[in-house]
Amino acid sequence: MQRSEPLAVDLAGIARAAVKRALDVVLSGLALVLLGPFLMLVALAVRLDSDGPVLFRQQRIGRGGTRFTCLKFRTMVPDADPGVHQRAFARVVAGQSVSDDSRSPFKLVNDPRVTRVGALLRRTSLDEMPQLWNVLRGEMSLVGPRPAIPYELQHYQPWQHQRHRVKPGITGLWQVYGRGTMAFDEMMALDVRYAREWTVWLDVKLLALTIPATIMQRGAR
Repeated sequence: MQRSEPLAVDLAGIARAAVKRALDVVLSGLALVLLGPFLMLVALAVRLDSDGPVLFRQQRIGRGGTRFTCLKFRTMVPDADPGVHQRAFARVVAGQSVSDDSRSPFKLVNDPRVTRVGALLRRTSLDEMPQLWNVLRGEMSLVGPRPAIPYELQHYQPWQHQRHRVKPGITGLWQVYGRGTMAFDEMMALDVRYAREWTVWLDVKLLALTIPATIMQRGAR
């Protein structure tokens, strides 16, 4: 009877994934504890500014194409028309700007659906903070590609689906280096590059660079 060859085990890859997960759990858990009082104040501001729930829940695409419920602080009026973003996204994919703001040509600005507090949260990226819970649950990572909305996938080219080889993240290459200033294909190229080449040290670097990028509000409107 012919003996079967032993399965090759990528021990280095397993170790890297374990370290990444450990960083996600420790840092997201620590952030939720330390920032808890501040996040409660943000939640109160959202609630007082307009009617509706504090949190916005939306189906997003995770690793391997699985779906999960992504959390954000609500930045829009209740029952905001989702078609506005769908049409804007289609324009961005086609290489058309959706803003007159030269600092953020590919990001929808002056959106009447956005509340006063919501506009501030978006500029400072504080609306993303509830996703720390998604990270703790293992649905997201601190660093990775932006979690796509299901309807966006109809615009993807085959190579762009490679970004789903890793968990989506709160921050990543395009969030640090471009955001609203980058064209769609450029953003996708960075996400795919990250999915192929990520390392723990790259994650640490991007986490460190996220702070000044957020303070300078690069591409955020």
